[in-house]
Amino acid sequence: MEQNFNLYHIFYTVAKCRNISGAARELYISQPAISKAISKLEQSLGTTLFYRSSRGVSLTEPGEILFVQVENAFQAITQGEEQLQRFQKLGMGHLSIGVSATLCKYVLLPILQPFIRQNPHIQLSIACQSSLETMQALEQGTLDIGLIGAEDDMSAFVFEPLTDIQDIFVTTHTYLDNLKERIRPNDHLSSRTAFAASTLLLLNKENITRRYIDRYLSQENLSASRIIDVTSMDLLIEFAKIDLGIACVIKNFVRDELAEGRLVQLKMPVSIPARKIGFAYAKSGAIPPTVRKLLSFLQELEVQKAIQDRSDR
Repeated sequence: MEQNFNLYHIFYTVAKCRNISGAARELYISQPAISKAISKLEQSLGTTLFYRSSRGVSLTEPGEILFVQVENAFQAITQGEEQLQRFQKLGMGHLSIGVSATLCKYVLLPILQPFIRQNPHIQLSIACQSSLETMQALEQGTLDIGLIGAEDDMSAFVFEPLTDIQDIFVTTHTYLDNLKERIRPNDHLSSRTAFAASTLLLLNKENITRRYIDRYLSQENLSASRIIDVTSMDLLIEFAKIDLGIACVIKNFVRDELAEGRLVQLKMPVSIPARKIGFAYAKSGAIPPTVRKLLSFLQELEVQKAIQDRSDR
């Protein structure tokens, strides 16, 4: 195909220049080499493409037919090169990200705003779904990257840690006061007695966070009188704020409520171990340029944060 392409390129140039000498100057090859290439193409096609005269060359009828198609092909190649140059110059591309609704709201959105400001020509697709669904999509190649919590088995992925998160149990002062009335008079309102008499608000069982919390509850031998499964962290927070029960939430996401006293954190004998969240992408396959841009951007943010932290000291 490469050899045929060169022959067609020579044919196209000769047809435009209408003489072999002009084509030779444009292509930086000798006139005999051009004549030989044209003869070879005519032989392979079984037809005469040019009329030759002392004044130059002109296309035969078969040559005219071929020229129209070859011209379209070379124009398409030229347009493709121009589009590619524009694509590279503007930093265009597409980036698909999988993320849970909670991490999207509290973690991804603050990152995306400056990233898109810096890369305005990147088209984004956001799949709001569970982390398990995101991991499956990454393995299947239907997503470029995912923002997820670290799992025990991440062997199929490259995981770039972003930050640590701390799960805590929260409720309201009103709910705790009501709990005190429900337990036996001689019982102290410890976390264990509070759990045993309370309604526990947790994310649903398909959620990676729920699995993590279930393991913690089992290890600490903690159980509640009733568990309500909720689909999102935002709902957990809102349900806790209306005195519905004790909710397991991420501490960073309720800092304002804790500071203002709208929620109170339960002191546990053993804190839930902190866990990492970060961006993951499949080990198999090439890394899209847009993913590299996002990871590079995150590294820049880390450097800027480190410089700012040092200057604040």
